[in-house]
Amino acid sequence: MNSSTTPTTPVNVFLVEDNPADVALTRLSLEKNHVAHRLFVTQDGDQALAFLKRRAPYADAPRPDLTLLDLNLPRTDGRAVLAEIKKDESLKDIPVVVLTTSNSDRDILTAYKMHANSYITKPTGLDRWVELFRSINDFWFKSVKLPPTVSG
Repeated sequence: MNSSTTPTTPVNVFLVEDNPADVALTRLSLEKNHVAHRLFVTQDGDQALAFLKRRAPYADAPRPDLTLLDLNLPRTDGRAVLAEIKKDESLKDIPVVVLTTSNSDRDILTAYKMHANSYITKPTGLDRWVELFRSINDFWFKSVKLPPTVSG
C-alpha cells in the first residue's frame, strides 16, 4: 500500500506464529489500530512455506504485503523460513518483520544477516501489543512504500 494515510484497501498481513495467545493479541491489536487488513496465520514453518509458495492447501493464498515471523516455530523454524524467503526470487521482496520472544544478540544479528527487514522483541501485555501495532501501522502502512503486488 503506497499511501501516506491508513490504506482503505486491506493489506495482507501474514503471521507465522504457533502461540494462540500471540495470534489473538495480533488480531486484536490490528483491529484496535483500525488497520484495514486481512490477517492470514500459519502455525509452523512448513505451513508458512506452503502458504508463500502457494502449495496445497494454500493454492489460493494471497501474496503478503508484510510477513510477521516468529523465530521459534515447530517443524521448520523461523530462521530457516526467513532464509528460504530471502533466497527465493519470487518471495525475497516481501518485507519480513521478525516478531519473537528472543532478545539474543546472536538471533538479532543472524536475522539481519539473512535480510530480515526489522527485528522486534514481543512486548508483554495488551497495551504494549496495541502500541507495537500502532507503530507497525504507522511505519509499514503509512510511511514506507511497500513493493507493488505482482501476480504470481
